[in-house]
Amino acid sequence: MDLLLAPASKVLNNWFETDVLKATLATDAVIGSTASVHTPGSGYVLLHHVMGETDGDRGIWSYVEGGMGSISKAISNAAMEAGAHIVTNSEVSQLLIEDSSTVSGVILADGTKVHSSIVLSNATPYRTFMELVPNDALPDDFVRAIKHSDYSSATTKINVAVDKLPQFECCKLNHPHAGPQHFGTIHIGSESMEEIHSASQDAVNGVPSRRPVIEMTIPSTLDKSISPPGLHVINLFVQYTPYKPLDGDWQDHEYRESFAQKCFKLIDEYAPGFSTSVIGYDMLTPPDLEREIGLTGGNIFHGSMGLDSLFLMRPVKGWSNYKTPLKGLYLCGSGAHPGGGVMGAPGRNAAHLVLQDLKKG
Repeated sequence: MDLLLAPASKVLNNWFETDVLKATLATDAVIGSTASVHTPGSGYVLLHHVMGETDGDRGIWSYVEGGMGSISKAISNAAMEAGAHIVTNSEVSQLLIEDSSTVSGVILADGTKVHSSIVLSNATPYRTFMELVPNDALPDDFVRAIKHSDYSSATTKINVAVDKLPQFECCKLNHPHAGPQHFGTIHIGSESMEEIHSASQDAVNGVPSRRPVIEMTIPSTLDKSISPPGLHVINLFVQYTPYKPLDGDWQDHEYRESFAQKCFKLIDEYAPGFSTSVIGYDMLTPPDLEREIGLTGGNIFHGSMGLDSLFLMRPVKGWSNYKTPLKGLYLCGSGAHPGGGVMGAPGRNAAHLVLQDLKKG
């Protein structure tokens, strides 16, 4: 109960002593959110990110060879071997509804109709119910709950190409090859929970964090397939960046560039010369994540993981079992229980429910 309801700062203060260790663990409590380490319920988000396992090893994260898309390819290959037919680059524009409450398929953007008595949506709840379902097909109270759910985000992803590995001052090492300091998640800047809190308050006040919270990974140190010899790919998970900053616009090239440089300069404090190693970068701010990937508000979890949107409340009260007010329509993405993360649990649970419903006839 304490872990579920308490702020992460309380949980971590109970278990650990050192500021740097507490801050390092605390980032998992605010990842993908606009929350502070002092926000009630952030203790659960911390648990959510450390409860998993990889190949039987608990609490660890892994790189996927070839990049994260390899997971989608593996799933699609398994599905096709089982007889599935997969169509890509075919945007769905609307769901087909019969008798005002039963799904009968989807209409593609080119006008093609695909008929099916069952539709599973991996889109966000907002996109599914507010943009793909025709008007007046859903109960008013359900629409109101979906419309006013929290889709806020303060996450920016920066993918960087570099011509040499960062050399961290704290390691007292100076050789060009990858070492253990490059293999895991590298936390930049936030050395205390108060620093993370200050960074979140900047976003609450409508501006990107003056000292952003940065989590760096360098997958190319272990996966040689994603970068040319001698070069590396670095992923930066950055917070906090408001969807609509008050001091500029993410569509403004100079504004974007200045924020990216702020992040690189912060890394320079720990790995001198990092900025000069950057060959190029790609930055995805919350509006970019919404536009390019369909993440409402740029929220990587398809909606807040706050106390009011977990378990029986996800996506909204009364509809936590993957079913929807429309017969034959199921929600199978991160907006359903148990939420976001690369775990596949919402999809697996939804698939099992569909199979049960098919057996019932």
